[in-house]
Amino acid sequence: MARVIYRLIKERYQAETELFVKRKMNLKKNRVYGLRVVTEGKTILEDLGIYTSKGLRSRPLQKIVTTDNNARAYLMGAFMASGSINPPEKTSYHLEISAANEEHAQFLVECMERFDIPAKTVERRGKQVVYVKAAEKIGDFLRCIDASDALMKFEDIRISRDFTNSITRLNNCDVANEVKTQAAASKQLEDIRVLEEAGKMDDLDEKIRDVALLRLEFPESSLRELADVYERRTGTAVSKSGMKHRFVKIHELAEKELKKQ
Repeated sequence: MARVIYRLIKERYQAETELFVKRKMNLKKNRVYGLRVVTEGKTILEDLGIYTSKGLRSRPLQKIVTTDNNARAYLMGAFMASGSINPPEKTSYHLEISAANEEHAQFLVECMERFDIPAKTVERRGKQVVYVKAAEKIGDFLRCIDASDALMKFEDIRISRDFTNSITRLNNCDVANEVKTQAAASKQLEDIRVLEEAGKMDDLDEKIRDVALLRLEFPESSLRELADVYERRTGTAVSKSGMKHRFVKIHELAEKELKKQ
């Protein structure tokens, strides 16, 4: 980036510049490459619409982003200057760009909205920050600024992560259904034993008795599984709700027997 800026300033303004490198003293202590503009600094800032006789502008001139290509280029520069995206494999999806002030933050929001990327602003440690949380919109932003390699990497991680989360949710759902099935089956077995102890099994309607005997034979099966076995043995199809209705009848009969005790 330092080389690109150095070349552009030399080509367009013939200004005197100085390249420098320094190492950060905190965190990763990585190198920071800088470019000091010695001459023509005021001319460059005025040409870019950043500076006027009254000082620095609170937001860039609108003409800077007249076309969509201009707006994309501005967002690209803003992101490379003060933007970041959280590692999607470790944290929640989050893109942010630090702004110079509230008006500048709103300028960035307006630029993003042109490309259907809804962004919000927040003040953090006295600074304005523009951020995007939706994973799809972060992908759209990377696509907007033509960050193809970063987009492919981001989408690959996002799809893998979302797939894993979906599998986990399905597994949790299966476990919950299994627990619910076992709880219902346990209650049904309890009702059947009440009727057995009361000697009422032979008095039951044939369809009700067949279902009760099936439950005793298959204590851990679901209603759907019991319905399939019932159809194979009797040749008569019964729905899951029909099977449930018969167990409701068994429960009502068991309740009556318990009240007699």
